[in-house]
Amino acid sequence: MRYSDELLEEIRSRNDIIDVISQYVTLKRSGRNYFGLCPFHNEKSPSFSVSPDKQIFHCFGCGVGGNVFHFVMKIENISFVESVQMLADRAGINLPTSTNYEDEKIAKLKAKVYDVNQFTAEYYHKNLYRPESKAGQEYIKKRKLDNNTLKSFMIGFSGQFDELYKALRKEGFEDEEILASGLVNKSREGMYIDRYRNRVMFPIQDVRNRVIAFGGRVLDDSKPKYINSPENIVYSKGRNLFGLNVAKKNNPGMMKRLLIVEGYMDAISLFQRGITNVVASLGTALTDAQGRLLRKSTEQVILGYDADGAGQAAIVRGMDILQSMGCDIRVLQISGAKDPDEFVVKYGPDRFRKCMDDAISVVEYKVKNLKKELNLDNVSDKIKFLNAIAKILSEVNNSMEREVYVDKIADTYNISKEAIYAEINKRLYSNKGASQKTLEAKPNIVRPKQEEKVDEKSSRREQMVIYLLINYPKESLERIKKIVSIESIKSEKNKSIVKTLYEKLSTSETVEDVLNWFDDDETINYISGILAYDFEISDVEKGIEDIEKSYQKNDLVARRNEIINKLNDKALPKEEAMALGKELNDIIISLARIK
Repeated sequence: MRYSDELLEEIRSRNDIIDVISQYVTLKRSGRNYFGLCPFHNEKSPSFSVSPDKQIFHCFGCGVGGNVFHFVMKIENISFVESVQMLADRAGINLPTSTNYEDEKIAKLKAKVYDVNQFTAEYYHKNLYRPESKAGQEYIKKRKLDNNTLKSFMIGFSGQFDELYKALRKEGFEDEEILASGLVNKSREGMYIDRYRNRVMFPIQDVRNRVIAFGGRVLDDSKPKYINSPENIVYSKGRNLFGLNVAKKNNPGMMKRLLIVEGYMDAISLFQRGITNVVASLGTALTDAQGRLLRKSTEQVILGYDADGAGQAAIVRGMDILQSMGCDIRVLQISGAKDPDEFVVKYGPDRFRKCMDDAISVVEYKVKNLKKELNLDNVSDKIKFLNAIAKILSEVNNSMEREVYVDKIADTYNISKEAIYAEINKRLYSNKGASQKTLEAKPNIVRPKQEEKVDEKSSRREQMVIYLLINYPKESLERIKKIVSIESIKSEKNKSIVKTLYEKLSTSETVEDVLNWFDDDETINYISGILAYDFEISDVEKGIEDIEKSYQKNDLVARRNEIINKLNDKALPKEEAMALGKELNDIIISLARIK
């Protein structure tokens, strides 16, 4: 059976590569990646790298690499289909055992539900501006939301009784598709009634900008305040983050930091005031899947939940999940307001950004909360405080970071550093076999095996093209296609890969796992090596410009050499020699301008 791309992505996303490989290999974090001894060849120094951001593995020793499916295939010596079945079972996903026809039927229904959702979002958004929607307009006015914000989040207003149902039927959607979306309910009497009536509507979109669900806010004091879409064929609230698509659009590439808040309006209000790197969890408790989304999207996560009990409990839960994934976590500290929305309205964006800059570390947050629970004037409580601090600090892997915390805590709470270190060391060295921190292997640029001779600069440039196309397709595809023709690529291996990427990226809705577009192990290993290599691209735009300049320079140098060879011909006519001399001079000037 051939499984759909959507199902494969679901299985892959539910099997974090670090968790899976850790069952076979002892991994230790070094920087943003994890390293261990390669299970596929004998080695004494770890060169086996696993990237939680890209969800790939690559050994810089033997060159083997790929995604989680490829790892299971190789380690278990099983087929691709068997690896899919094994990982699906691990994630608790039931694979279709029916005919391909039934599988395709489900896929078609999903596609229709996406269409229903998109139509509905646009319908509600237009409805907000109708004269009949004064209640919704008053709410928007009260929250001071401008047209850019309304458009960015497709905020709308739902109508009466069965207005949406009638509009959907008029558009040509069938009852099965409408009911599957969860936007309309069918009564026992057989009547179709809109789920959302007279509510301000917040469409929920996934990272591919597909509308997957809705949240509707009531405008009076009736309960519930919010009604959210039920989980259905396209929506699982624990697997998405509200506003992530908007944050990615306004902050292309890997974000330096990303703030996560509780509610729709927290995220929207902050966006309205220029804080565009913000998302909201769909419910206060962060899930593993949402943690992976954050890990893939940003270098640092700032937890900005409300100051009430539920919000603080969500911070603790979020810290546990994100720490297990190796995230750099901070906790937002605000005073004078109950939530980020109220704070930014009251004090403005500049002061809020200062709070983000001053967000405290996990250790500081834990110590701060610990102090609230204990009376440090009491000897017994102070001992408890010392023991708890030692436990917290023993979990800090970086010795320099730990030393900074020890100094600060010792000065702040009048505890001797020696006493703190003594308790930390008890915990650190209680196991005699405490392992040394794994050093990160320094990778070399990967090259395909038995590749034709290609000069170093060309090889690096072509690999950088592949890296940009895979990691930043939206930003780079059209521009690189204009700069780099298939014929201009020197390496046959790179030429084949770029050709496939051009074709697939132009038509594919998703680029979650491009390794599935390639069948042979050698190509998969080669691409995983490119993805694992750090090209140190901090600015995608500049990276593309560098490639463009490199190809321009390459063409100019080739033409310069061609002219010089022609000018060496003594039989060359004088007029042609003068024209070539002028062209040569222009080329030399152009080369001098390209840095």
